[in-house]
Amino acid sequence: MKDFSEFNDRYQSDLDGCSFDTLAIRAGQQRTAECEHAEAIFPTSSYVFNSAAEAAARFAGESEGNVYSRYTNPTVRTFEQRLAALEGAEAAAATSSGMAAIYAVAISQLKAGDHLICSASVFGSTIKVFEAYLRKFGVDIDYADLLDLKDWQNKIRPQTKMLFLESPSNPLNDVADIPALAGIAHQAGALLVVDNCFCTPAIQQPLKLGADIVVHSATKYIDGQGRCVGGAVVSSQELVEPVIGVLRSAGPTMSPFNAWVFTKGLETLSLRMKAHSENALALAQWLEAHPQVKKVNYCGLPSHPGHALAQKQQSMFGGVLSFEVHGGKDEAWKVVDATRMISITANLGDVKTTITHPGSTTHGRLSEAERLKAGISQALLRVAVGLEDIEDIKRDLGRGLDAL
Repeated sequence: MKDFSEFNDRYQSDLDGCSFDTLAIRAGQQRTAECEHAEAIFPTSSYVFNSAAEAAARFAGESEGNVYSRYTNPTVRTFEQRLAALEGAEAAAATSSGMAAIYAVAISQLKAGDHLICSASVFGSTIKVFEAYLRKFGVDIDYADLLDLKDWQNKIRPQTKMLFLESPSNPLNDVADIPALAGIAHQAGALLVVDNCFCTPAIQQPLKLGADIVVHSATKYIDGQGRCVGGAVVSSQELVEPVIGVLRSAGPTMSPFNAWVFTKGLETLSLRMKAHSENALALAQWLEAHPQVKKVNYCGLPSHPGHALAQKQQSMFGGVLSFEVHGGKDEAWKVVDATRMISITANLGDVKTTITHPGSTTHGRLSEAERLKAGISQALLRVAVGLEDIEDIKRDLGRGLDAL
């Protein structure tokens, strides 16, 4: 059988300097002796060693190679290397879900007595993880207004070790000044962690803007078709190593099959994000003109307060928007229930358009005070705009809006 080791090393080094779209298709692949063209899947739990000495060296980290699929698997490694290349990073660690990625970052970088500042405008489960588990282990937490740099600065303490945010935020599309927040974090000796789920590296690369760590829910746009659950942490090798330690010991790792699906998703990521962004902008403009819509939150609209900043930090505006109807929960639910084509689900990033009522789903576990602090009213709906014909999406949403 053919030995591809020399070819693989040369092949990957030749990709240095290639464009985003080329890296999305080619980075990280290691061909085997079977001469496969597509990426291989390695559904194995363990690996066989040539000798006891080799096994001991692998387990001790004294030699490179696979040890156990909980933390070393060739298929997962391909996904990690490809995603790292797209984010412009040294390394990545794949996790079992986006929330596992966030938890692994927090638990690997923070200890009792440390202080975390989190944006008040993040996914509800992120707040629940921080409140239910980090506080229990002695980490103090404050929440800052994503858009108020003074608020972030005023909450800095000597014990502050991490600033955490989403940009654009879920579901209001607020846009953080990532370089400015990186400056605040670094001046305090803290890390800036950015959840890049809404944009993906096809639209925004936070590490190049000054962030230290990027987290992803690969479940969303990286997959793109709602098939698998997974996540990833992307950063320098130094900062990823502690995350790998958590994954190795605690086990919230990605399966080989899911990694293969996500790797194939990366190949079309750029094309899909362009199409999502085009549809979302068209829908946002239509909603903004609808008489039953009180407000539209989409950073691609010139009326959005974060529009100019989004133009600087992002190459496109993404596929997620939210809007408020006139009234409250009853009116919002009527719009949801009137849809026929759009999927009523809290997931996003799919080729199929989805709709949800954040106040009772994604942010439903928060108290009313916490929801209001995050700007989540009962009249708010979030739409993750898919790749169906935009006129069909408008028609389906119009059923409920026109009936209000």
